[in-house]
Formats: sequence, structure tokens, C-alpha cells
Amino acid sequence: MRVAIAGGHGKIALILEKLLADAGHEAIAIVRNPEHGSDVLVAGGIPIVVDLEATDAATLAADLAGVDAVVFAAGAGAGSTAERKDTVDRDGAILLADAAESAGIRRYVLVSAMGADGFDPDSDDIFQIYLRAKSEADANLRARDLDWTIVRPGGLLDEPATGRVSLGESTGRGTIPRADVAALVFAALTDGYGVRTQFEAISGDVPLVEALAAVKY
Repeated sequence: MRVAIAGGHGKIALILEKLLADAGHEAIAIVRNPEHGSDVLVAGGIPIVVDLEATDAATLAADLAGVDAVVFAAGAGAGSTAERKDTVDRDGAILLADAAESAGIRRYVLVSAMGADGFDPDSDDIFQIYLRAKSEADANLRARDLDWTIVRPGGLLDEPATGRVSLGESTGRGTIPRADVAALVFAALTDGYGVRTQFEAISGDVPLVEALAAVKY
């Protein structure tokens, strides 16, 4: 399988690239900064330099030639402006979906955020704007005739994977290692679980693949 990952230098993406490469798949990491290519190569991915804020769907579709699935794991990041929450977290995800459709790619896994639909529409707080951007990206993807999966993780931790999770339409607050989020995305891609489902994800007691296979939301 050939998988393109937007936000290819992010922490979740780098773990996912290693999982894919170790399993014999090809991970194409879409990065904005060419200096990040060396980290991608160490993880086992193949970097391509594309600025999602400065390209269009047709150009990106050409970059996706030969790809079997796409993953959106990009984000404007902490300290970014409200405008970039829209141009990266929302518009970048939508652009990737447009490009996937143009390239004939049906499989799309989107890493979103817990509680995205609960944003305050009247607030100018940067976190509320971030949640709105994620919610709008998720809604756009759900409306498409693609084989989508939307993963909404809780608080992200830089800790080893536990392999055990709690998944559901609403799990309640909690945390989860980035490594377990990457493993969820990997299983969704390689085992075909979670198609046309959206779920929250935190650490729990159920083995990861078993939990993902049972998701019905």
C-alpha cells in the first residue's frame, strides 16, 4: 500500500511512517519545510515538499499519483494564528479530500480533535476557533462519497503505546499516547477497519484492533 500523509513531519505522522515502512508499505510524507525531510527518511518515509497553503487541488492530485490512501495529520500548531487554524486545520483537510477525489483515491483517514463539534461559535478564543476548524473539516469529509475514517483523540501524550484504548462516539475526557493514535490509523488503513465512522479515542482496557473492529458510529 502507498499512503500519503499530510503533516508528514508531525509526531503522529513520523510514528505512522515507521509502522507503515516496517510492515512493507510505502509512506509518502507531505512536508512544508524541506529541512524536515531527513527526519522523515529516518522514520522510513519518503518526503515530498508541498505547502498545503500555497497549492491547489489539481496540483496536489498530481503529486498523489499512484497513492492508495491519504491521511491528514497536519495542524497549524500551538501559537499559530486564528487564520492558520482555518487555512491549515480546515482548508488543508478539505484540499486533501478534493485532491484525493480528483486522483481517484477513496481511502481517507483524518486525525481530528476530541469535542470538535462542541465549539462556541461566538467565541474568539483561539482554542474555540481551532475546534470549529476541525469540526468543519470533519463535516466536509463526512459529506463525501469516500471511504473515510475520522479519529478524534483526547489529550496527546509522548509516551510509549499501550495497545489498549477506549473508542466511542463520545468517550469522555481522557488522554492517549500519540503512538496509539498512529497505531489506530495504521490499523484503519491496513486492516480496513473504521470505514465511514467517526470516533473519539482515549486510553482504555480494550486491545486496540479489537476496539477498532467494533466501532459502529
